[in-house]
Amino acid sequence: MLKVDKNDLVAVVTLDRPEAMNALSRALRAALRDAMVALAADPEVSVVVLTGAGRAFTAGLDLKELGQQGLGAANATGADENPVQAILECPKPVIGAINGVAITGGFELALACDVLIASTNARFADTHARVGIMPGWGLSQRLPRIIGPYRAKELSLSGNFLDAETALAWGLVNRVVEPDELMPAALALARDMASIPAETLSAYKAIIDGGYALSLSEGLAFEHRNSSAQNSLVTPQMVEARREAIQARGRSQ
Repeated sequence: MLKVDKNDLVAVVTLDRPEAMNALSRALRAALRDAMVALAADPEVSVVVLTGAGRAFTAGLDLKELGQQGLGAANATGADENPVQAILECPKPVIGAINGVAITGGFELALACDVLIASTNARFADTHARVGIMPGWGLSQRLPRIIGPYRAKELSLSGNFLDAETALAWGLVNRVVEPDELMPAALALARDMASIPAETLSAYKAIIDGGYALSLSEGLAFEHRNSSAQNSLVTPQMVEARREAIQARGRSQ
């Protein structure tokens, strides 16, 4: 139900229950959590791409299973029990390649990624209210911070779908591409990121995430503390070597 393929410092994680629209059963949630924890610690992986098999990214929690077992562990918030938290706590960039519908828990999974590239087939919906439950993986807090509270309320209080082009216009996704271009685009970006030293990627991601949760003045102080510590480790020789690499890359693009 979950595939992990690794190549050239990039791991592709594929939710693979296409017959169930990649619904997040308890077993799939555990498998995804375990995979993300393992990839976070894998020295052969610098960037992760998360996508779904078939026509869905994921339809969210497996409602058939929940109807039999109750919410239970689906409300867990620790990384040991929650795949969304495991993605958030991954120090490496996670690119969401949204190939189809991302519904409710699947929407929350997408929001946990660092970058979202959407197929023209992608659609987003928050149906928590229609099911009669409240979000427990952060959607009610992250979505308003990304698209604004008015738009977030429109989506969450109606349960309506948001198409890919509108998601792009609202700033929810980074770009929209044709279906056959989705994985090539995601992998190209992943390889660009992976060409940067892994420790630099993780440190920069941590500065952005850590500062975003603060006020601007607090964020600037946070950046100063972290950049001072990080930059003190960089030697003139390292700067020169990377300068030459940047110039060579610029000439090839």
